[in-house]
Amino acid sequence: MLSIPYGQTLAEPAKSVRTNAAAAALIDVTSGRILYSAHGDEQMRIASLTKIMTAIVAIEHGRLSDKVTVSKRAFAKEGSSIYLKLGEEMSLEDMLYGLMLRSGNDAATAIAEHIGGSEEGFVLMMNQKAEMLGLHDSHFMNPHGLDAEGHYSSANDLAKLTAYALKNPIFRDIVKTKVKKAPNPNEKWDYSWLNKNKMLQMYDGADGVKTGYTKKALRCLVSSATRNGQQIVAVTLNDGSDWVDHQHLLDYGFQNYPLKDVMHKGQVIENYPFQLGKNFSYPFAEGEEEQLRTKVVITTQNSREYKLGERGKLYVMLGERQLGVIPLYEKESSLLQTRDRNVFANEQPTTAQVQYKGKITSFEEALISVFRAIFTANN
Repeated sequence: MLSIPYGQTLAEPAKSVRTNAAAAALIDVTSGRILYSAHGDEQMRIASLTKIMTAIVAIEHGRLSDKVTVSKRAFAKEGSSIYLKLGEEMSLEDMLYGLMLRSGNDAATAIAEHIGGSEEGFVLMMNQKAEMLGLHDSHFMNPHGLDAEGHYSSANDLAKLTAYALKNPIFRDIVKTKVKKAPNPNEKWDYSWLNKNKMLQMYDGADGVKTGYTKKALRCLVSSATRNGQQIVAVTLNDGSDWVDHQHLLDYGFQNYPLKDVMHKGQVIENYPFQLGKNFSYPFAEGEEEQLRTKVVITTQNSREYKLGERGKLYVMLGERQLGVIPLYEKESSLLQTRDRNVFANEQPTTAQVQYKGKITSFEEALISVFRAIFTANN
């Protein structure tokens, strides 16, 4: 789908929605449009919603078949746990299920040490990812979400992060799983994890994402649901009636902002010998679609884009606001036959690839590499 700047919102429908949350947000996953926000940019404690970032960073940098070893630091970690034994080995894939379904703090620490070389190294990766995604009201101090000074996010940032993560098929499959079994090397019985997210049973079409609670953050929840091909994410922070509020939020999104397919890849542009290079869908409020307009800008022949096959750009506007830009190609172009590049897909190399290539592109990556080298050598 077309990349659209996250966090944009236009006219809100006359009929709004209320929650008991200290902060709340609602986002359409395909477009990234914020459909509702209340105190959405306020920096707050987020408890185990932290693990959304932990999971996507681990998925993008690790191999699911890797064996993750439980260290002294991970063993018997305070708070919620999947009760891993000291020295136990478990695949990264299974540990991710324990992380997201049962909110295991022991799993979070073990994953962080495995991927980042240390918990501190992994936290650098989390903050680097937040910066890359433009999460300006987020900062992480640990991979599990236990209360710590300087560890926070916002409802809007969590909505954007989750919409990004749900574009990853591995993440998407994990968070919608209701029950997961995993081999237990220390007992005759297997692990069996029931997802703590009650929305999976309570709401039609629910398919994620994560619960959270600490004594300071109180009840936190990110949920997602898909109906009629549209996926929406709801976020509440410090909400004692989150299960009910999330049903109302999701209903509000589906009823007032239905996703509509507007343009299709390969569609011919009137008065031009070009075709659209991407699909375009958007969740319109009532009366908004009539304001939609487009503008074609031809690519100059001496430009890099032209040499790579682009012949123009179609700017999609709603009133005076730009919703997105679609590349235009000649009808014979092979680019029209390629799969659309998903702007949310895994663009990061695995840990092994980074180590093998020795490629460092920022100061934070350099620090991460140092942490990996030090702690891998000592383990």
